[in-house]
Amino acid sequence: METLKERTAKGLLWGGASTGLQQVLSLVFGIILARKLSQADYGLVGMLAIFSAVAACMQEGGFIAALNRKKEVTQRDYNAVFWTSILTSVFFYLLFFFTAPLIADFYGEPRLTSLARYSFLSFLFVSFSIAPRAYIFKNMMVRQSSIIALVSMALSGVVGIIMAYQGYAYWGLATQNIVFTLSVSVLNYWFSGWRPSFHIDLRPIKEIIGFSSRLIVTNIVTAANTNILAVMLGKFYTAPEVGNFTQANKWNTMGHSLITNMLYSIAQPVLTKTEDDLARQKHVFRKLLRFTAFVSFPLMLTLALVSEEFIVVLITEKWLPSAHILRVLCLAGAIMPVSYLFSNLLISRGYSGEYMWCSIALCIAQLVGVSICVPFGIRYMVMVFAGVNIVWLGIWFLLAHQKIELSIREAVSDVAPYALLSAAIVVGAYFATTGITNIYLSLVLKVLLVGVVYCAALWLLGSTIFKEAVLFVTKKKID
Repeated sequence: METLKERTAKGLLWGGASTGLQQVLSLVFGIILARKLSQADYGLVGMLAIFSAVAACMQEGGFIAALNRKKEVTQRDYNAVFWTSILTSVFFYLLFFFTAPLIADFYGEPRLTSLARYSFLSFLFVSFSIAPRAYIFKNMMVRQSSIIALVSMALSGVVGIIMAYQGYAYWGLATQNIVFTLSVSVLNYWFSGWRPSFHIDLRPIKEIIGFSSRLIVTNIVTAANTNILAVMLGKFYTAPEVGNFTQANKWNTMGHSLITNMLYSIAQPVLTKTEDDLARQKHVFRKLLRFTAFVSFPLMLTLALVSEEFIVVLITEKWLPSAHILRVLCLAGAIMPVSYLFSNLLISRGYSGEYMWCSIALCIAQLVGVSICVPFGIRYMVMVFAGVNIVWLGIWFLLAHQKIELSIREAVSDVAPYALLSAAIVVGAYFATTGITNIYLSLVLKVLLVGVVYCAALWLLGSTIFKEAVLFVTKKKID
């Protein structure tokens, strides 16, 4: 019988390996599509992102987190979630189908009417996966979840590329997402082993709606917050400018999601299993916090360092304007996994209300800041957007301090060493490579310098997290 520590370590390993492979696939598909398609193609799809995100939040309904917290989950519970998700998805698809012309009018882009009606078909497909996903999540079936994500990404990526090269432009991007959601739904059924019944009984939803309803509001606010810049840019700027932001945000999201996806499958289940022992939960949380900082800061700060070389080498100079946006977004991206971990702590302890109000306040701060900067241009809007996210980490810490008595000294000692070391090495690498004019050589040297020096410094400083990671990967026993 595996211990919780062993399951957590294996979950992180599988999550890390899976996310790494997903990022490689996403990188390959992203390069091919970005070289073939235009900024306007990405811009059109990016304008619809907020509607898809909000609908997805309503479909999921906080049910996955709510079922994870429930001590005993029955077939009736999963079945109720299954039918509720489907009914919700049908409602939202019909709503967005008939309001698609209004969306097109808002942006002043007639092509969005038909594109929206087609893209939002993904609502229908994804709803079938909510219940089996909840089953896989609660049982920490990380390996199966990893296979599902990899197969779905590979299949949808190939379809998107074929359509792009057949001249379907932004329709290929929309189809890629539809194929992904359909594949995810089918594979979740296959691997979970769970099957619904046609006896529709929604009464179990009443038992979890109090907790899940606050998560619904929070997830909607978070989705709006994540996509607020694309909406503002789509309203006040052109489709190509939205495309540049969408491209930069995609690479930034790929970077920080490498860490958050690793944490997703294990953080909330592990923290929930230890909620009855506050001291143990705090110990687990701090270890996850150190691991998150250990990975997040060097990865995202290095991406900021090589943003120009990265964009030009991979997707050509036509996307160079997105490199400047990417550099700023990466600074906030380094913080995102840490904030994500703090929010999971609140959910695991049942404080969905605090999580909701904190997320709403963050969204309001983002909206106000970005709105003020509209007359000054995209650069300032992005800087304010990133700045608010960085500052808000302090708010998440204050909530964690209240719930598990995490002191500022403990939080700083867990995060600051990795953040400061990464920043110092990245700055050093920047000055050490300023004289290099070959863009390919500059990219390789910067990445190698940061990676080698960072690992060497951690080894010499005796970093426990670094040594445990090395030992686990090499299959040696961790004490």
